Amino acid sequence: MVNAYFLDTSALVKRYVPELGSNWVQSITVPAGDNFIAISQITWVEVRSALARRLREGSLSVDEVDQLVQDFRTDFDNQYEVIDVDRTLIETAGELVMQHPLRAYDSIQLASALQVESAIVAIPETQLIFVSADNRLLNIAQLVGLAIDNPNNYP
Repeated sequence: MVNAYFLDTSALVKRYVPELGSNWVQSITVPAGDNFIAISQITWVEVRSALARRLREGSLSVDEVDQLVQDFRTDFDNQYEVIDVDRTLIETAGELVMQHPLRAYDSIQLASALQVESAIVAIPETQLIFVSADNRLLNIAQLVGLAIDNPNNYP
């Protein structure tokens, strides 16, 4: 079975900043694990925002943030399947916010995951797992038919 994961920002940031669930996220994203890892294009902005917030709060230094951004850039360019935000995806996200209590960027994350799932459904023995640390988003993802997991379940 091929392991395929879609990570929203709340999950992916755990790869770069130690917190609850970081070890598990690192274990599924390590290149040697040969897992398929997909993220939305907007994750670039959201991860940078999370790092900037930690810098402002003082939990990360300028040098640490600079290194993490470099690491993230390398992974973004070389490891992740980045789902482009195009008109079709935006239309899907717009439909999702009308049907479910979603924040705008969460709807884009979910629409991106649904796009990945529709593309890999034809690959035998492959199931996409939507990974998020946001229980509300996970519940909605499950409602729309995605398999889910929460990195906070893996201390």
